Amino acid sequence: MTMAGLNLIQQALTIYDNDLRLVLCNRRFVEMFDLPHHLNEPGATFEDTIRFLVERGEYGHLPDTEAAVRERVDQAMTFQPHYLERERANGRTISVEGSPLPEGGWVTVYTDITEIKAQEALLRARSEELNAQLLTRAEELSAANRKLSATNAALAEAKRELTAMEARTRTTTEMMPAHIAHLGPDRRYTFSNRRLNSIMPGRPSNIIGLHIADVLGTQAYRAIQPYLEAALKGRSSVFTFTDEASSRRIRVAFTPDRHDGAYVLSTDVTEETQTRVALAQTRRRALAAQMTSGMAHDFSNLLTIILGMQAQLGRMDLPDRARDLVSATLNAARRGGDLLNRIAEMTTGPEHRPTATGLGPFLADFSTIATAALPSYITLDIVDDTGGATLMLDRGTLQDSLLNLVLNARDAIGTEGAITLRVASVKDTWVEFALTDTGPGFSQAALDNAFTPFFTTKGGEGSGLGLAMVYNATSLAGGQVRVGNAPGGGARISLRLPWRGAPRPVDPGLVLLVEDSADLRRSVRDMLRDLGHAVIEATTADEALDLIAQVPGITLILSDISLEGTGTGIDLLDRLPAGAPPCYLMTSLRPDHPLHAAAVTRAPVLRKPFGAEALAAYLRGEQAA
Repeated sequence: MTMAGLNLIQQALTIYDNDLRLVLCNRRFVEMFDLPHHLNEPGATFEDTIRFLVERGEYGHLPDTEAAVRERVDQAMTFQPHYLERERANGRTISVEGSPLPEGGWVTVYTDITEIKAQEALLRARSEELNAQLLTRAEELSAANRKLSATNAALAEAKRELTAMEARTRTTTEMMPAHIAHLGPDRRYTFSNRRLNSIMPGRPSNIIGLHIADVLGTQAYRAIQPYLEAALKGRSSVFTFTDEASSRRIRVAFTPDRHDGAYVLSTDVTEETQTRVALAQTRRRALAAQMTSGMAHDFSNLLTIILGMQAQLGRMDLPDRARDLVSATLNAARRGGDLLNRIAEMTTGPEHRPTATGLGPFLADFSTIATAALPSYITLDIVDDTGGATLMLDRGTLQDSLLNLVLNARDAIGTEGAITLRVASVKDTWVEFALTDTGPGFSQAALDNAFTPFFTTKGGEGSGLGLAMVYNATSLAGGQVRVGNAPGGGARISLRLPWRGAPRPVDPGLVLLVEDSADLRRSVRDMLRDLGHAVIEATTADEALDLIAQVPGITLILSDISLEGTGTGIDLLDRLPAGAPPCYLMTSLRPDHPLHAAAVTRAPVLRKPFGAEALAAYLRGEQAA
């Protein structure tokens, strides 16, 4: 249909590619130059066509045919737009308008203007009263108008190309998982890829023309303002801040615009920060364990000796006063042993074992345990604002942490009072366990030293390790602990843990097993098949990603953390495309290994070795880490 339309126009048209081979010509071109069949077929060279025309005398008598051909081919190879008029050997006059194509190549339009030229000659011959100079000027103007028309066509094509390029650029930027924008010197947005509300929820998406302070809000604008001022003065910067409105951790890069204003690149690094916190806490624990392990070993030996000697003294016939001293020494030694155990838990600690935890049943069980530890004159009220969500949490560690906070609140209240535990989602990024009491609240010294080991306001009754252990356990999970006083009085402590929705139980389907050990792969494959799954296998993260892209119907990915090649199971998890099936991890690494510590904050993790029953429970969400 396109060719039918091109054959109907009065101009001759050719399109050559960037190698100057014919792509297309219409019937008018063949008729105008009376070309043989082989020169109007796709693939015919421009050079052969020019040689045919030169040899036939299209350009008049030329003494050197090859030089004439080469001159015209070289001119075409420059791919510059042009317009010219020439008289043919048959006496007719044509205009030649050429324009390069954006993808490479050349389009040329030939128009027979013999009649137009004849009219101009007739006008000159019959208008003797007109000044010859005026006639010449009119002819020049007519030629200029034709050139201008060709130039306008080239400009229209350039505009179309720029519009298409802008559309492609915008589409590309809008697909990126980041907010890309440009700010003018007046701090108003002149460009945005409309991704701000996906990076910082609650903000508008259409922000062109708005002031950045109005878009971000007071807190976020104050956090970025010094860096923005520096960028407007020509200094680049990359920094991270917490957006309190969305509870997201945002990384921002400012790049000065050489002309005016600044470019902005903003990304959400909340999960990266959570993982980094978990890794940092693991490193601190490893360092503390190295420092204290030798001392704890020797101190344990000393306590063992003291306990043995005091037990011998207790069996002797001693005065009552001496027996009291022996009993006090035994109690002190046992207390020292308890302190050593708690220090060991703080430095090497229990493993972080997140499992699928329904908050409704968990809080009901916790209420029973905590209420039993409270006197009748102190009430405990538990409010679940999550609707009973099921999340990946370490039940035991979380229960110990909350119980520790409840007992601290009990001791602070002293007499009659109330304790409230409220559980809520914070922007689907954190699950917050906020505990408040009606006690006197924290002193400034207590706030300053809340997580300092051995600091206590209970005198000889306290060890000073309670909040430090809570902080350690929460940080190990990639979470946060916030300590302060409630607006109406009393203390307020909140534990924020990463909001990790529990995966649904896995129905039998196609499993992608990623494991670099052939023996282990064979064993796990047999277990999966016994559970009703079909299995395909990979040994590296890259191979697994290729299979995910090529094989439809994969319902689950089960990957080892340590894999052959440079990528790990965590790298595979990070590189999964949108809409990929859920990814579960397994490992034989120690719980204090950085990769293991990072993995448990991101996905369910199964410890090796395991059997079929453990694997089945794991896939049901009943066992992890």
